[in-house]
Amino acid sequence: MRLDTILRVISKLFIPFIFIFALYVQLHGDYGPGGGFQAGVILAAGVILYAIIYGLNAAKRAVPIRLVEFLIPLGVLIYGAVGVWGLLVGDNYLEYNNLSHGNQPHGQERGVFWVEIGVLVTVASTMIAIFYAFAGRGRE
Repeated sequence: MRLDTILRVISKLFIPFIFIFALYVQLHGDYGPGGGFQAGVILAAGVILYAIIYGLNAAKRAVPIRLVEFLIPLGVLIYGAVGVWGLLVGDNYLEYNNLSHGNQPHGQERGVFWVEIGVLVTVASTMIAIFYAFAGRGRE
């Protein structure tokens, strides 16, 4: 008797909700606990759950290692670009006051949003890359 069917059905139901919860944590980070790091870990946990239930090869087909390797520096680039954006509008590096044409509250919101997006992308892709490295060890 195989119980894999139950795990596959339940995980198929839960994984989309895990991703939606990661999005909620990301977007709610401005108003309460949460943000890019937590959302990135939750997003990576959804991919890792998929890999555990359906196999490493299936996960690598869904989220290819080349995409993961591309997203790690992309997230850092987004984070750094926000700092450079601050420099270009006449502020200090990662100072968000003038990012919205002198409207300080909106500039702060815009800057924090993009920094958190960069953190989300970097953390999620790094966690997935670490999992792929350890899970695939000894298989090649």
